Amino acid sequence: MSYTVLELVDDAHARLKRARLAFGHGTGNAWDEAVYLVLHALKLPPDRLNPVLARKVTSAERARTARLIEARVSRRVPAAYLTNEAWLGDYRFYVDERVIVPRSFIADLLRERLAPWLPQPRRVEHALDLCTGSGCLAVMLAKVFPAARVDATDISTGALAVARRNVNAYGLQRRVRLLKSDMFAALGAMRYDLIIANPPYVSAGAMRKLPQEYRCEPQLALAGGTDGFDGVRVILREAATHLSARGLLVVEIGHHRRRLEAVFPHLAFVWPQTSGGDDCVFMLGRDDLPGAAAQRLPAASRRASRAGAGFRRR
Repeated sequence: MSYTVLELVDDAHARLKRARLAFGHGTGNAWDEAVYLVLHALKLPPDRLNPVLARKVTSAERARTARLIEARVSRRVPAAYLTNEAWLGDYRFYVDERVIVPRSFIADLLRERLAPWLPQPRRVEHALDLCTGSGCLAVMLAKVFPAARVDATDISTGALAVARRNVNAYGLQRRVRLLKSDMFAALGAMRYDLIIANPPYVSAGAMRKLPQEYRCEPQLALAGGTDGFDGVRVILREAATHLSARGLLVVEIGHHRRRLEAVFPHLAFVWPQTSGGDDCVFMLGRDDLPGAAAQRLPAASRRASRAGAGFRRR
């Protein structure tokens, strides 16, 4: 029987939908995931469905697709672990079970170089990616801020190995430094013009209710303690020590704006709009962080504050 790509996608969609899988690791529904998996099995670009809808598929291609769909259904793991790739916009990254699947809303903001909150992006000379995981955001930092040196930290040796593979793939070995560190612990007196972080932020209660696909990801990268904010507290407490005078902190916390504002009612969070809404990512300038006033900056950093990138409130 002759099969087209469209019929292959239709069959895959029906199979994935019947299985009642959980999505959210690069795709949000059964159709989009069917398209992705079929195109991957056919070794076609993930955004090239329409031109090939009527293309005939070989029996070998159909069998290869069937095996991939069956693995997704039977193993209930994120599709990215089956294909060993994940996409953030135009950026492709290698992934495996040592890291969570890249899906950060911070990537939305980096594509615009954090405009308008960072009015002089060319002046970003040192940037930090905390909890780097696969290194996806560290790579994007280096790409969108071409004058910047980037430090990327993670507590997981396995995650850093994946991150190194992605940094190397983009030829950024000389500009991205990977460090094993529990948050800021290994950074000494380093200061940065920009710090981004996508820390673990899933509460203990939510961890117990996660679908199987999310349980396949490293718990270390997801579990944020009783209320989900253990890592966020460390970042808020210590970030001022590691930011230059007019530095900017950008942190992703899922859809937990109301809860975070209730826990830290006196902080002047800025919540930029992302594809996930205005409750996923917050920003704080150095002067708005706890303990900033008590931190005496070196003279060079004070001079830089007069000419630096400068956090702008909108």
